[in-house]
Amino acid sequence: MVSGRLKGSFIYLANAVHDMTGNWTVIGLALAPMVLAASLCLLPDALNLQHQLLHTFESGTHSVSIGWHLAQAPYPAAEAVPPLFPAWQIRLLELLFALITFTANLLVLCTLRRIQEGRREASPLNETVAIYRQAIRLLPSFFWVAILQLLATVVGFVLLIVPGLLAFLWLYFTQYALVFDDRRGWAALLHSRELMRGRFFPVGTRVGVFLAVWSGFNSWSSAVFVGAGFVLGFFAITSGPFWAAIVLIFDILWMCVTYGTTAFFYAAGLRLYQDLNGMMSQQPQPAVVEVPMPATGPLSQQMQA
Repeated sequence: MVSGRLKGSFIYLANAVHDMTGNWTVIGLALAPMVLAASLCLLPDALNLQHQLLHTFESGTHSVSIGWHLAQAPYPAAEAVPPLFPAWQIRLLELLFALITFTANLLVLCTLRRIQEGRREASPLNETVAIYRQAIRLLPSFFWVAILQLLATVVGFVLLIVPGLLAFLWLYFTQYALVFDDRRGWAALLHSRELMRGRFFPVGTRVGVFLAVWSGFNSWSSAVFVGAGFVLGFFAITSGPFWAAIVLIFDILWMCVTYGTTAFFYAAGLRLYQDLNGMMSQQPQPAVVEVPMPATGPLSQQMQA
């Protein structure tokens, strides 16, 4: 049974590839401003880290010979060098980065909705404008739903790990309910919970596979981009303005891969969400029993009585 669920999960991922084929141009145009904005938010932190790395190597250690062995002896401690950007700016940019990422998720969902509905403007640029109009209309509700979803999950993890995981899985389809079924606020959360009723383990297995593949891929890609950025940035740090340009290019490539994979896994989750909606609509509804009401006399007779 478990192997069947795992196989079904990868079938959803394969279908997501089919759904995204031929639509990457529109998705790329929709996410391009978010990629650039997110990269600029990450740039100061990356420059701080490379600046600190260069200072560490400049005032670091040197090798000395002790008998047959080499040992590392530190140079005299140098004065602490202040970062290029203060900590409060970095924290503010990290918060802005989180907001940009939430907005990018909404843009992906709006793009998928238009793809599902078969709507397409004459040019990719006009289609991108239509996606942004829809996203702006849903933005306040999307942030409110995301906050409710995050609070419920955090409260669950504060209580215990298991309640946090349960809350996360129960509310996994909240954003889909908002964008694709126009369910606002608590209605989106309750609809996601209703979709999981009686199907928690099979659906939870599929969601777990989605998240495992997504996090594994992003972890490897992040390690590659961060490592390459540090190596090239370290050699370019003495080249003046080219240093920041190289770091920014690597940040942009990193965000392209991150947001691109996010769009892919949102497409897989959409397939699952629509299947669950179809299963719910096929469930027999309880019959409505009509209770006969006694006949009433004319209104004038009742008032005289």
